[in-house]
Amino acid sequence: MSAHISIENLCKSFNGAPVLRNVNLEVKASELIVIIGPSGCGKSTLLRCMNGLELFDSGKICMGSITLERHEGSKTGDLNSRLRSLREEVGMVFQSFNLFPHLTLIQNVTKAPVVVKGMDRKTAEEKAKELLDKVGLGDRIDYYPSQLSGGQQQRGAIARALMMSPRVMLYDEPTSALDPSLVNEVLQIMRKLDEDGLTQIVVTHEMRFARDAADRIIFLSEGEVVEDAGPERFFTSPKDPRAREFIRSYL
Repeated sequence: MSAHISIENLCKSFNGAPVLRNVNLEVKASELIVIIGPSGCGKSTLLRCMNGLELFDSGKICMGSITLERHEGSKTGDLNSRLRSLREEVGMVFQSFNLFPHLTLIQNVTKAPVVVKGMDRKTAEEKAKELLDKVGLGDRIDYYPSQLSGGQQQRGAIARALMMSPRVMLYDEPTSALDPSLVNEVLQIMRKLDEDGLTQIVVTHEMRFARDAADRIIFLSEGEVVEDAGPERFFTSPKDPRAREFIRSYL
């Protein structure tokens, strides 16, 4: 199976401080990749570069037929149209749910495809109901975010991202703002999407989920990929001492 996402020599700095250092990564279609590592190692920045929210300094990102490439001193003007194309391929779920508080759940889920893609409202509502059923919220379509639990809001945010028919879903600590009792209901949705064959990349500290659900685990340290392994090998015999120390601190 060919690589669905290819990242080559990706570098990103903030105020002269390197955050990503020559990151190389390939993700195959339908893989569920979990990215872990200590706070400040560049996990979230990597995700934001992958969906165009953060412009990297140099390197290359290929996603399907879309290629973004930058070198030191590159101008950003020629990237704008490709960034828009990239964002149409990628769904993003954040730590905070970011649902519009004045809109019902179904209004939240249908807003982007109607406004951005020009989807007919009736068609959008039919698709939204199917997706909300899929994430277990079919009986909550007319609820406002304040009437939903944190887990329900995050599942609604996943349905909203899926409404744009992304080829890839990115998650940045999707359960970190949830009570422990609500974490599993969100992780279960990600497992279902994996069974459906959706390519997913997840930044998380949920080690049990990483071990049980990931096809591969990517470990970042100080902006570098220092371990890329299947979950069994990663949790039993990681090669890099920084990965071994990280696992000891969690297990």
